[in-house]
Amino acid sequence: MMWPHMPLTPDQASPGKILAADMRDAAGKEGTAPERTILCVDDEPNILSSLRRLFRSQGYRIFLAESGSDALQVLERETVDLVISDMRMPAMDGAEFLGRVRSRWPDTIRLLLTGFADLESTISAINKGEIYRYINKPWNDNDMLLVVRRALERKALEREKERLEALNHLQNEELRELNANLEAKVLQRTAELTLAHDSLAVVNEKLKANFLASIDVFSNLVEMRGGPRAGHSRRVADLSRKIAVKMELGGSELRDVFLAGLLHDIGKIGFPDPLLSTPASHLSPEDLIRYRRHAAQAEQALMAFEDLQGVAKCVRSRHERFDGNGFPEALAGTAIPLGARILALASDYDSLQLGTLSARPATLEEAQGVMVEGRGTCYDPRVVEAFLSVLGGVEPNAGAGLPLTAQDLQSGMVLARELATREGVLLLSAGHVLDGKLVQRTQGFEASEGAPMNIYIVADRST
Repeated sequence: MMWPHMPLTPDQASPGKILAADMRDAAGKEGTAPERTILCVDDEPNILSSLRRLFRSQGYRIFLAESGSDALQVLERETVDLVISDMRMPAMDGAEFLGRVRSRWPDTIRLLLTGFADLESTISAINKGEIYRYINKPWNDNDMLLVVRRALERKALEREKERLEALNHLQNEELRELNANLEAKVLQRTAELTLAHDSLAVVNEKLKANFLASIDVFSNLVEMRGGPRAGHSRRVADLSRKIAVKMELGGSELRDVFLAGLLHDIGKIGFPDPLLSTPASHLSPEDLIRYRRHAAQAEQALMAFEDLQGVAKCVRSRHERFDGNGFPEALAGTAIPLGARILALASDYDSLQLGTLSARPATLEEAQGVMVEGRGTCYDPRVVEAFLSVLGGVEPNAGAGLPLTAQDLQSGMVLARELATREGVLLLSAGHVLDGKLVQRTQGFEASEGAPMNIYIVADRST
C-alpha cells in the first residue's frame, strides 16, 4: 500500500510495508509535478530516512521500500527514473533485485549501496543488474547527490538522443517522399536535418565525455586508498599509448590500450591496505594466490560494459609472460593480446620506480635495465624496442653476472639481474644487496618452485 503526500511515521516503518514520500519542489509549492522520481530500497528504516532527508530539498519525488519484493510492487505502479538499492537485504539481495529491474525496466538507472567487504557481491550486481555506479557505505552526502544528478543527466541525454534519432529517421522518410522538382522543400528539409544532426553530435559528445569521466573515476578507486600509487594508472596509460603509437596501432586498438592502462588495477579494489602496499617479493603464499586473481576479477568487473570488451581482455592478460611462464593462462608469444604485452611492460616499469613491485624503489636506469633484461622472457622484444624508442635513450647495460643457485647465495651479494619466479612475479630488482633473511627467503622460493632459479650475481661482489 502507498502513502503519497504523507510523512514517514514510526508505524509505517514496520517490516514488510512499502514506504513512500512525495517530495515538494525547491520553492516549497505543493501540487507541482516533480521532474524525476527516485526509489530507495533498504531493510533499515534509518537508512531510508537518511536518504529521504538528503533528497528533501532537491525537488525529487521519492519512494521508499524496505525489501526487494516491496520495491518491485512500487515499480509495477509508478514510473521510476532511478533506483538506489542496498546490497545486503533478506530474502532478495541487491544483486537479484537489480537484475530483475534490469530485465523488466531496463531504462531505469540502477545504483548500488555496498561496503568495501562486498567485492564478490558487487561484481555479481554489476553482472546481473548492469548497475550505473556503486556507492560505498557510509556515503558522503555531496558525493551521493552528485552521482544521482549525473546519472539523471545522462539518462536525459540518452532520451534526447533517442528523440533526435527518431526525428532524423522521420525526416529522412519525408525527404524520400518529396518531389525531386520541389527544390525549395528539399533545401528546407536539408536545413532541418543539418540542425538535427548538429544537435545529435552535441549529445554524443556529452555522452562520450560522461563515459570517459566514469573511466577516470574507476581508475582512481585504488589510488584513492593512499600510498605511493597516486598517478600510477595515468602514467601507465600514457606510456602504453605512446608505445602503441610507436608500434603503429590506431583506432579501437589504441583506445583499448589507453583505457586498459587506466583500469588495469581495478581488480585490487577489495585488497586490504597491507596487501595493496606489500611488494610481490614479500607476499605470503595465501596473499600471492589472492594477488594472482586480481586481473581475472578486473575482467569480470569490466565485461558488463559492451564498449570495454577489448579492454577487459588486455587487463586479464597483463601478467602473462612472453615465454609462457606467466598467469592466469600461461599464454606465450603472440597468443598474448598485443595490448596486454604493452600494458605489462608499462605497468612493471612504473611499479618498479614506485617500489610496489620490488623491495625498494628502482632508479630510472635500473627500471630500464629490468625491461631490457626481460626481453624475450617477460616482455615482447618488439614492445621493448618501441619502449626504448619512446624513451629516446641508449639501451642500458644489464650486465651478464655470475650464475648461481639459491643454495650458493651469501649475505652481501649483489644481484646483476632481476630475480623472478617462473610465473613472472618479480621478487628482487637488479642491484639489490642480499641480506641473511633475503637469502633464506630466496632459497625457500626455489624449493617451492621445484626447479633451479636463474640467479645472477655481480662478479666482483660475490667473493
